Amino acid sequence: MKIHYKDLLHMENPLFENTLAYAQQLDQQDELREYREQFYIPTQKNGKPYCYLCGNSLGLQPKKVEELMLEELADWKKHGVEGHFEAKRAWLPYHEFFTKNIAQIMGAKESEVVVMNTLTTNLHLMMVSFYRPTDKRHKIVVEKGAFPSDKYAVDSQIRFHGYDPSTALIQLAPRAGEETLRTEDILQVIADQGDEIALIMIGGVNYYTGQYFDLEKITQKGHEVGAMVGFDLAHAAGNVAVQLHDWNVDFAVWCHYKYLNAGPGSIAGAFVHEQHLGKTDIPRFEGWWGNDKDTRFLMQDKFQPIPTAEAWQLSNAPVFSMTPLLASLQLHAEIGMKKLTNKSKLLTGFLEFLLLELKSERIRIITPTNHQDRGCQLSIQVKNSDKALFDAITAKGVIADWREPDVIRIAPVPMYNSFEDVYNFVSILKDCL
Repeated sequence: MKIHYKDLLHMENPLFENTLAYAQQLDQQDELREYREQFYIPTQKNGKPYCYLCGNSLGLQPKKVEELMLEELADWKKHGVEGHFEAKRAWLPYHEFFTKNIAQIMGAKESEVVVMNTLTTNLHLMMVSFYRPTDKRHKIVVEKGAFPSDKYAVDSQIRFHGYDPSTALIQLAPRAGEETLRTEDILQVIADQGDEIALIMIGGVNYYTGQYFDLEKITQKGHEVGAMVGFDLAHAAGNVAVQLHDWNVDFAVWCHYKYLNAGPGSIAGAFVHEQHLGKTDIPRFEGWWGNDKDTRFLMQDKFQPIPTAEAWQLSNAPVFSMTPLLASLQLHAEIGMKKLTNKSKLLTGFLEFLLLELKSERIRIITPTNHQDRGCQLSIQVKNSDKALFDAITAKGVIADWREPDVIRIAPVPMYNSFEDVYNFVSILKDCL
């Protein structure tokens, strides 16, 4: 079959073939194929590269990282404290080097984003400002099966304000016999309990099912009932195209170590819509790096917030935690989210096609089949919660992810994964089945 890669991009249901030659032809026509060479692929003891499909947990290391890290170490060695001003990339404004690229990835204005802290820390900081409960309006909406850290955070915020999570937390659950949420059901819950809801805070892409929620509609409905709306975009940032400013999202938080390849436990990010910026009366936990830059070093005892999302910063930049993100963002800036999501649609569609070709009763895909309702992750549910299948593919050189009780998460990342990776994975899975 003669393959025209660009034609496939415009097909709602691309026509795939189940052959290695077909996968290799797709790779040859892939305009992003050279970016794979910009990353280190882990290798097995036999010297062969792993089939790495775990970018939804930890992205691979860009080869540029080591060079940038050595530059920062050299500047520390050479300049000491003067590196804050004299380093090749001055440390004092270090967080500002990320603003433009992050704003583009998150669909935000530059004034609305900041790179700081870690994800759950940022979530707590945002809820200090945007979860302002009253006796009548104090409930928080989350999706049932949210990432545990999010659940812990919202539970603790509810208790901190003197309420009981058992009554103040609304957990959105799928219909009986279904694995994912329907948008109309989410909107109906918000409408029905709107006068009691203070905050809607769900994950943009659910970590377990891989479902990408309709954030625009959820935000609109939330605002209609008078609630604040925020999102944990840990599994969405760099994976799906979001437009946080245009959708009028109040706040969002995310990490950079998954699809943005910034390394384990790396620096995180936050978004605050411009309508909330520059306010001196908004509740906020304050730190000196959020203070106005012109007066920060005058050591005054009154906080003057920076009129951007930077006002939520607490401390100066952890340079060595931030540096790897520079390398990854350089690549993202070259490619752009449109090209990444275009390839992601094909790559994930090819994976879905091959999995369905197996016709196995032992597994099923629980991620939505509509590409608009997912990113690059497919969640494969294993019958009887049998982890032996996951152990078997791992032994054959696949790096994937098992999530209790019964799901193997597979994420073909468009930045560095190939169609041949996908084909090889399904071939291994078939053998193990």
